[in-house]
Amino acid sequence: MNAGQREAQKERAASAAVSLVESGMTLGLGSGSTFRYALNALARRIASGELCDIRAVPSSGATAKLAQAKGIPLLPLTADLLLDLTIDGADELDGDHRMIKGGGGALLREKLIAEASARLAIAVDGSKIVKQLGKYPLPVEVLPFGWERQQVFLAELGAEVSLRQDSQNRPYLTDNGNYILDCHFGAIAEPQTLAAAIKARTGIIEHGLFIDLATDVFVASQASVQSSQRGSKDAAQPLLPQS
Repeated sequence: MNAGQREAQKERAASAAVSLVESGMTLGLGSGSTFRYALNALARRIASGELCDIRAVPSSGATAKLAQAKGIPLLPLTADLLLDLTIDGADELDGDHRMIKGGGGALLREKLIAEASARLAIAVDGSKIVKQLGKYPLPVEVLPFGWERQQVFLAELGAEVSLRQDSQNRPYLTDNGNYILDCHFGAIAEPQTLAAAIKARTGIIEHGLFIDLATDVFVASQASVQSSQRGSKDAAQPLLPQS
């Protein structure tokens, strides 16, 4: 699959996810290249008058700027705010709707928004589907103070660990002022066990394993968009990587 085909798949999957949006909804807005297609599709539906009274919580500063440019009213994530629907992408997605996210560095806010949402719709192109998570490095957001200790800890869990750098070869800073350690675990046999072990460590803020959060998944292939919903009969039919 070439780059043009992949972008076309991203756009189709994103548009399918946006079909879930109804007037009056309060949305969570994800981050990343696939989500940008979703934001464009959402803006078109609002501009045409098909949708009205839409408000949203952005998962990153970059998403906030894009949404504001399209005239979408933004809200803070407060204690009493329940989001009707969040739309986002993923770096990897397995047949049980478990994901690795955080390639764009927004994993902490993405997870906060996902947990505050009644539904989480994930849109991906077919290349993101894997039989087992771990081909893509797992991002782990850590406190800058003492970050090397977290690097050693993650290596002891079996990962090859690298500190993410920005374009000027300085430590990449998240919107929260933290560092990201990219962890190459290889195939992750037990995502829940690994997630619990990482999260229990002092100094680790969050990890990019998203488990039991996605309710709706849209996967685009060259021919169609496959959708599945957690708890439905379709969810029992595993998503398979494209050959």
